[in-house]
Amino acid sequence: MTNRAIIKTDNAPDAIGTYSQAIKVNNTVYLSGQIPINPKTMKLIETDIENQICQVLENLNAVCHAAGGDLNCLVKLNVFLTNLDNFAIVNKVMENYFTKPYPARAAIGVASLPLDAAVEMDGVMVI
Repeated sequence: MTNRAIIKTDNAPDAIGTYSQAIKVNNTVYLSGQIPINPKTMKLIETDIENQICQVLENLNAVCHAAGGDLNCLVKLNVFLTNLDNFAIVNKVMENYFTKPYPARAAIGVASLPLDAAVEMDGVMVI
């Protein structure tokens, strides 16, 4: 039998649809996608792409903490970008948020994201 729990924190944006911030099943946490929304204002931050990536990682980290882990517990990270030219900036910013070994990762170019965000990330964490 699996032990399933809904993960919720006020330190990350509330879900803006029919989903949970994360679901924990036994020692694995499945994190929903985060876009660069300020969790206090629930507004998309409209600064440069580097700050948007930082906000996404801060949001993911808040959900990770609520589940009992942190970003370095992520084993898989998916990055969605509306402009793949920003991939080098993702790598640069990730060096400030992660330590080796880095999670497995996919980077996917997409036509658009919710609220016209430039970046979204989701992941899988094992704790």
